[in-house]
Amino acid sequence: MKAAHVALAVLVALIWGFAFVAIKIGLESFSPPQLTAMRFLIACLPVFFLPRPAISWVALIGIGLFLFTGQFLLLFFGFVYGMPPGLASIVMQVQAFFTIMIAMAVLRDIPTGRQGIGIVVAFLGLVSIGFTVGGDLTYLGLGLTLGGALSWAVGNVMVKRFGRADIDMLSLMAWLSLVPPLPALAISALIDEQPSLATSLAGASWPAIAAALYLGLISTTFAYAVWGHLLRQYSTALVAPFALLAPCTGVVSSMIVFGEQFDTLRLIGMALILVGLAITVVQPERLASWRGAGRRGRRDP
Repeated sequence: MKAAHVALAVLVALIWGFAFVAIKIGLESFSPPQLTAMRFLIACLPVFFLPRPAISWVALIGIGLFLFTGQFLLLFFGFVYGMPPGLASIVMQVQAFFTIMIAMAVLRDIPTGRQGIGIVVAFLGLVSIGFTVGGDLTYLGLGLTLGGALSWAVGNVMVKRFGRADIDMLSLMAWLSLVPPLPALAISALIDEQPSLATSLAGASWPAIAAALYLGLISTTFAYAVWGHLLRQYSTALVAPFALLAPCTGVVSSMIVFGEQFDTLRLIGMALILVGLAITVVQPERLASWRGAGRRGRRDP
């Protein structure tokens, strides 16, 4: 893997990790449905320049409802109702295990023994975190965040079911971003004390506006485009392990920006989830080729 591509993979992981800090900042001026609408109104702008991917409108809307709308509405509500950002960056990674289990039920994609071990380890970590509910973490916040991870997993399986290998990732992400604003604004009209997005935007702080721009342009459009480019250049086994850096970045960023603290049991739970994810994602039989690709990349001009 070329050094420049390694740097890009690390950059994307850092961007996705810091997004959890940006979410908390954005929610200081916008409600969860408003921030969801803002994020994807920004992220969908490339549709004016990119052709619609070769999938049906039904599939496009269905994927958009789960992969983006449900995931981020539930995650953002989780923040409001008692989920700290650093912890959220770890808990959301449970989506990987939900994806495996849903794929097994729907696509008959049977998990390997290694994936089964990873799921068990991560589940133990989640149970450990559950025992730390209280203070900055609530059952409702944890449940909503897990709901967001489940929605993400359903979206992943739908992409695998209805997507095609030759679909451009930037184009797909941009067109999927057309889906969340309407349901998010409808929910805002029903539950928000100030449902007008324009009014909230006019009264928003500059950090909150910058956070929305970061989530839409950087964390969604730019990061997914780069990630998709890397996946086309290299195997999934080579690229996917870099995603493990994202939750680590989220934890460190939240500690620095918000002073988030973690007791011993919560740290153990977070570590178990990351270990379970690593067991699932990092395939030992591919490590030799990964190292070999790294050495070849260093020799590339």
